Amino acid sequence: MRKLKNSELDRLSVDEFKNTEKTPLIIVLDNIRSLNNIGSVFRTSDAFLIEKIYLCGITAKPPHKDIHKTALGSTETVAWEYVADTLELVKKLQAENIIVCSIEQAENAMMLNDFKPEPNQKYALVFGNEVKGIQQGVVTASDVVLEIPQFGTKHSLNISVSCGLVVWDVFSKLQRW
Repeated sequence: MRKLKNSELDRLSVDEFKNTEKTPLIIVLDNIRSLNNIGSVFRTSDAFLIEKIYLCGITAKPPHKDIHKTALGSTETVAWEYVADTLELVKKLQAENIIVCSIEQAENAMMLNDFKPEPNQKYALVFGNEVKGIQQGVVTASDVVLEIPQFGTKHSLNISVSCGLVVWDVFSKLQRW
């Protein structure tokens, strides 16, 4: 078996990406500190045709060299917007009939493997701060709280890893290919 060269991967151009139908998913980053994590979320969002990323609170915005280092140009393809107040954004998205799902460990959270997204429904996936998680007010206001099942000794995953897992899971359940 031979590894493929980048030229053989048949990827979209920037213009093709911008004009392609997007996955009905929005990513909300609530007070993310690490610029590398932000860049990784952009890259994951590009890979799965995410509609938009909202950068909230202290989350840094492009252009920034440390975001660029991990985003590898995806800040130019994925639509994004800065919103200061995450809770205000959640309420706005809900008013637009978007189901808001916080990715958090919480009472009565639904395990990610049990989550069944509805076809033709848009979802916003909220990911929180590396230390404190998602603000309690945002968790409380969410329509659904999803938890990634974990079986080892640690209590959490890196936010960029969590984003990759959740986006892939929801993307595959929506059967976009």
